[in-house]
Amino acid sequence: MINVSGLTKSYGKNRGINDISFTIPEGEIVGFLGPNGAGKTTTMNIITGYLSADTGSVDIAGLDMLKQPGEAKKHIGYLPEQPPLYHAMTVKSYLDFVYDLKGIKDIPRQPHISGICEIIGITDVYQRVIGHLSKGYKQRVGLAQALIGDPDVLILDEPTVGLDPRQIVEIRNVIKDMGKKRTIILSSHILPEVSAICERVLVISNGVIVADDKPDNLVGLSASARTLLVRVAGPSGSVRELLQGLEGVKSAKLLGKMEPDSCDFLLENEQDVDIRKTLFAALSKAAYPILMLRPQSDTLEDIFLELTEEVN
Repeated sequence: MINVSGLTKSYGKNRGINDISFTIPEGEIVGFLGPNGAGKTTTMNIITGYLSADTGSVDIAGLDMLKQPGEAKKHIGYLPEQPPLYHAMTVKSYLDFVYDLKGIKDIPRQPHISGICEIIGITDVYQRVIGHLSKGYKQRVGLAQALIGDPDVLILDEPTVGLDPRQIVEIRNVIKDMGKKRTIILSSHILPEVSAICERVLVISNGVIVADDKPDNLVGLSASARTLLVRVAGPSGSVRELLQGLEGVKSAKLLGKMEPDSCDFLLENEQDVDIRKTLFAALSKAAYPILMLRPQSDTLEDIFLELTEEVN
């Protein structure tokens, strides 16, 4: 559905992105992560045709964005970080305006717009002035305009920025529902949000793609994924001595007692060594039950920081 090949863009002597390439198949939700200034917005602006690249190409549904921009853009719905809203308009008049602006001719206006309002959850504010709406509703109206014309590709740049936790959950659920029938690129700084919504993650730093994988696989690559938090029922001294003697364990740091008759340890294992089976067997043999065991990091935070720091 989306094929990006060799994109390079410079601003004077500064290179914004360098040889960016990736492919996103139909129906996939992809998170696009990177620190400020990494090249996310530049890449998305080129994909949507708002900006031209120095070199490289973008194909949307088999259409070249440079050679067939009009046809390619018909497949794209775009929500910039700042939704392109006219605050003096009502929601109804604004969506009608967007419908006309996109030159839609083969989709009946009223059923189409009403259906989008139902999906996005803005039917109750349809006649209200946009400037009087809450931030959450304004974001919903921004999503609604991106859906006008029924595009099969959505590019969403920081769709939950500035929202409160409840609004974030609401918009997240809307995006997940939209992703059932569409290909979506979601740019966000909220890493748990990307983990919850996206099936795949692209990480960009200093204008280059530094990672491309499923969220769980990326977390597994992180050094922090080699760190386990374990709670064991037993005397701290004896348990620590046992843990430090296990093959593959680099260190066992006592964290203290979080519940009676138990102790918490932070275990760091050797690279590419899974110590869980050995750990279970040894503690079971010594009659020290494991009350809790989990990776120290269960988000994309660590891998994001590691990858971007390495490039910087």
